[in-house]
Amino acid sequence: MSKDTAARPAPSATILMLRDGGEGLEVFMVVRHHQIDFASGALVFPGGKADPQDFDPALKAHLDGAADDDDMRAMQVSAIREAFEECGILLARAEGSSGLIDGARLATLESYRTSLHSGATPLIDFVRNEKLRLACDQLVHFAHWVTPEMMPKRFDTHFFLAAAPADHLAVHDGHESVDSVWVRPADAIAQAAAGTRTIIFPTLRNVEKLGAFDSVSAAMAGTRGARIVRVLPWMERREDGTFLCIPVEAGYAISEERMPERGV
Repeated sequence: MSKDTAARPAPSATILMLRDGGEGLEVFMVVRHHQIDFASGALVFPGGKADPQDFDPALKAHLDGAADDDDMRAMQVSAIREAFEECGILLARAEGSSGLIDGARLATLESYRTSLHSGATPLIDFVRNEKLRLACDQLVHFAHWVTPEMMPKRFDTHFFLAAAPADHLAVHDGHESVDSVWVRPADAIAQAAAGTRTIIFPTLRNVEKLGAFDSVSAAMAGTRGARIVRVLPWMERREDGTFLCIPVEAGYAISEERMPERGV
């Protein structure tokens, strides 16, 4: 597929929700529903395509610490919205409050998960009616990946880190995701290697990147302000096989992976 005929990548956001577990840093991951047409059955981070409403300029008055750039601000909004819809964690403050909403307040907002996802409740109405401010200042930009040009469905995805509030119970939505787990990066990598979990290439690379940190505070501090290199993977055919490659300067543990040979 040429660049002229490649599908345009859809703006998307993914959130790596973090907590300090008994044996170190853990990240919340969900299992995609088998009927989802992208990464079905795979262990992934919550997230998805940005909605047009995520770009609504009216939201600016209801955001804390949002990016100045319109597109990046929309990605931050999308990440927070997706985290709420897909795993029930809401990074938001009540108007006039400096702290994030607690678990008790979150419980009163549970019904919005479905109505936001279905589009029955616009995001701007949600924050206005509930007098909320979305806490974009709790997000740290972690990575930026674009689906290769030869793929029929493409995404331009920004990854964000966030610390999960201690009293927000993360639960998968039962629609796009059918299971969920808090997992140490090292365990997720081991499960993928053993074949007990399916983790697609971009997710696995970012799990590995996250595994360099041993706590939430270390991950957030070590990533905040870091240079984010846009990763657009490409294929290289060589004498010894076909390789999926990414830029070395992106700073991942590997920059290429040999692809399995297809049967004839």
